[in-house]
Amino acid sequence: MNTHHQKLERHSVGFAIAILLVASIGGIVEIAPLFTIENTVEQVDGMRPYTPLEQAGRDIYVREGCYACHSQMIRTLRSDVDRYGPYSLAAESMYDHPHQWGSKRTGPDLARVGGKYSDAWHVAHLNAPRDLVEGSVMPGYPFLAATALNTATLPAALTALRRVGVPYSDAQIAQAQRDAINQADPDAGYEDDLIERYGDKVQIRDFDGDPNRVTEMDALVAYLQMLGTLATLPREDAQ
Repeated sequence: MNTHHQKLERHSVGFAIAILLVASIGGIVEIAPLFTIENTVEQVDGMRPYTPLEQAGRDIYVREGCYACHSQMIRTLRSDVDRYGPYSLAAESMYDHPHQWGSKRTGPDLARVGGKYSDAWHVAHLNAPRDLVEGSVMPGYPFLAATALNTATLPAALTALRRVGVPYSDAQIAQAQRDAINQADPDAGYEDDLIERYGDKVQIRDFDGDPNRVTEMDALVAYLQMLGTLATLPREDAQ
């Protein structure tokens, strides 16, 4: 006795329509929640768009493929929490395009690496990883310290991010180059301006140890030192 499915298989047009119908239902189920994303992502105190210097560092992080070996997503597993700190919240990635969650951990998760090591440690580690971590398979990036940061592209980068939902203001975009340069110069007397635009958690200092210029190393270290430091985490028992 033929089943309904067997009968449907004999009619190619009807079978194709059935496939499209099922695929459409699946697509709607996946896409519909995106229209309510603002209601589904919890609000967390302290979150803000990245400063231009941090965003430049993030772009370098992506450019160099750091995401291929480092995740930025601490899971709720006790082993993750014990090793890396409180588990990640969705709101911590709300300004990431693309997000850096991942599951590949050739190296440790970096979601809460900010403040764990000194700037000098990060610079030395990026220059020659095995000098600090015996047996590391991470390549060195000494060229970052020798490469001046291209700040001319920052206004356009922030403008592009605003188009996809990051709430950069006109002032933040207009001052992007100046903000990036002065965040790496603690003697510029620019602290109040940066705090006004990005809040009191913005870190202002010479990140790469070379006060004479702003380099790609400055940007990447600024980004790493910011990770996990913005959100006010509500679950102290997750430590």
